[in-house]
Amino acid sequence: MYKQPSRNGSSAQIINKMKDLSNALAVEIDGASEGQRVDNFLLRFCKGVPRSHIYRIVRSGEVRVNSRRVEATYRLRAGDRVRIPPMRLADRSHKPAPRPVELPVVFEDGALLVVDKPSGTAVHGGSGVSYGVIESLRAARPQSKFLELAHRLDRETSGLLVLAKKRSALTALHAALREGRVRKCYLALVKGRWRDEKRRVDLPLKKYLTKSGERRVSVDREGRESQTVFRRERAFRDCTLLSAELLTGRTHQIRVHLAHLGFPVAGDDKYGDFDLNRTLAKQGLKRMFLHAFELEFEHPLSGETLKLGAPLPELLANFLDSLPA
Repeated sequence: MYKQPSRNGSSAQIINKMKDLSNALAVEIDGASEGQRVDNFLLRFCKGVPRSHIYRIVRSGEVRVNSRRVEATYRLRAGDRVRIPPMRLADRSHKPAPRPVELPVVFEDGALLVVDKPSGTAVHGGSGVSYGVIESLRAARPQSKFLELAHRLDRETSGLLVLAKKRSALTALHAALREGRVRKCYLALVKGRWRDEKRRVDLPLKKYLTKSGERRVSVDREGRESQTVFRRERAFRDCTLLSAELLTGRTHQIRVHLAHLGFPVAGDDKYGDFDLNRTLAKQGLKRMFLHAFELEFEHPLSGETLKLGAPLPELLANFLDSLPA
């Protein structure tokens, strides 16, 4: 029976026994890993294998659960048998150790850690980033036996990020997110004059890969249901500050919805107005103006309602003050 490896060296011992994963493995899932997404399970189990390779073998069907193909988002159940194909580990001998980083703590107890993530920091390593928030926080908190991301923020998005300090809290948070019981609100500065006081946008989104292999998202009627409620917070001569409440949690949802409607997020280097971005950078906006400023949910263990907030970073607040009305 497989037990979740800890970060104190046991995972390295397991991998040594597997001889660089040179043979296919069949791993039976126990209660410690129940509820975890198969991609996250593989990333932890196959330490040293590049993230891109993990996702490739899942997409190609080389990873099987109970002899069946699964999506990367499949959540494991106790008793599942996961087939892991032969793989070779990446050479990590020259990779620097994660640098311990403590971020501003918005809330913390025995089950949860909520931090205010700065822009420009990835939440996890991969895609050319050696380490992210999760690795740095683990390095800063070696006494923490368990620390996992409950959700994600784009690298250039700042604001509230929730981590679980117990497996039971993580499983409960994932269920709450799937069932729409977590209220997530963002602030976004967009190009143009947004006319509606409040507008609910329902546009399906579909992921795709560019020729260079970069992940992107577009509005597509064959995509997944995606809903955002936008409210006008403050109008400027050429821009509008909006709040965005996510009713679903799709990748790049706010950015793609707004770009499709003709109101791209200021500073967005994937879906934005690149000429405008260059102009705004000269005026002092050198990042994407998207900030996760409010979260509301029931504590996964106590049931208490938590309403947490993170004010706009000083750079964004000062930039707003500089805009002509």
